Amino acid sequence: MPKILVVEDDTELNRTVCAYLNRNGFETYGSFNANEAYDILYEKTIDLIISDIMMPGTDGFEFARAVRETNKEIPILFMTARDDFMSKRMGYAVGIDDYVVKPVDLDELVLRIGALLRRAKIASSRKLEIGKLMLDSDEHTAYYDGEEIQLTVREFDLVFKLLSYPKKTFTRSQLMDEFWDIDTNSGTRTVDVYMTKIRDKFSCCSEFEIVTVHGLGYKAVIKI
Repeated sequence: MPKILVVEDDTELNRTVCAYLNRNGFETYGSFNANEAYDILYEKTIDLIISDIMMPGTDGFEFARAVRETNKEIPILFMTARDDFMSKRMGYAVGIDDYVVKPVDLDELVLRIGALLRRAKIASSRKLEIGKLMLDSDEHTAYYDGEEIQLTVREFDLVFKLLSYPKKTFTRSQLMDEFWDIDTNSGTRTVDVYMTKIRDKFSCCSEFEIVTVHGLGYKAVIKI
């Protein structure tokens, strides 16, 4: 049974979310601030974290950053009243995996948790297999029907990210924040250049398509 940590200072919302998740096949642990959450993470093996941003003491950004310093893989979902782009960008920059705005539809929350846990399983295995395509994150290699596709490290990281989150749109800024140095002089349109190269190198692969989401960025669509 997956174990979920809910970090939310609103007592009623915390209990409501925990109760609903418990009824839907999860084991939940509620905490009302980051310090309580750290204690639970130390004592329990947690599979996914749901965290508010605006909390007393340590806020959600600091909490997520601290978690990421010791655990790169655990999914983190922000559940917050903050609906501005800068908060979303900051969240993804510190390493969260998903972002939902209050008031939260609890049925949708369950679906998002399921998707994040599936992706976490992919990340922990460090391999992706889609039809004839196989990507190995440890070796940074891509094979299609047994033939290696030559990729740079950054090309591999970009395509592995997109395929790990099919149908999820990543903005150019999100991809730049994750895969380019913070002091890079490259603009966000550099991502377009890489996507053109990736599409060309995977032109033989009918298993997926990298789709341009106009005005935003890119997503991978599985076609099998």
